[in-house]
Amino acid sequence: MARWSFLLLALLCAAVLPTPTTSKYVGKPFVVRGRVYCDTCRCGFETNKTTYIPGAMVAIKCFDRKTMNLQYSDTAVTDRHGSYEIAVQDDHEDQLCRTVLVSSPWGYCKVPDEGRRRSEVILTRSNGAVSNLHFANAMGFVKEEAEEGCKELVHHLLYADV
Repeated sequence: MARWSFLLLALLCAAVLPTPTTSKYVGKPFVVRGRVYCDTCRCGFETNKTTYIPGAMVAIKCFDRKTMNLQYSDTAVTDRHGSYEIAVQDDHEDQLCRTVLVSSPWGYCKVPDEGRRRSEVILTRSNGAVSNLHFANAMGFVKEEAEEGCKELVHHLLYADV
């Protein structure tokens, strides 16, 4: 009888222990990848005239969903292709995480595009995703004046037969 009682008690204790899906995972970090571009035509999106910015600074920030207090932050600089990678430790299950533009090294393309200055990323292992690699949408700065040929490009994008 004592043996069965002990076994039952052990099973009950094991049932309330945290599982890997509910506890903070301290294994491999998440890797967030993205790109930073210069919107040379002031379109608000990438076109075939878009150039990617090497040396741009980006950050990832995670906020508590209820209080919006900053819980995690890190920065990275884009490579020669305008791409970046940020390794993020821990599981940010209940947090609102986003990549944000910090600065552009190009003086003529340094104003963040209001609609493309940040990108939300989900950094948890509790949603069924198995990969540590997460992609952020491309973020962009806007050139002060549209380049030559942009008017024709926009016209083509709007009125070309699909």
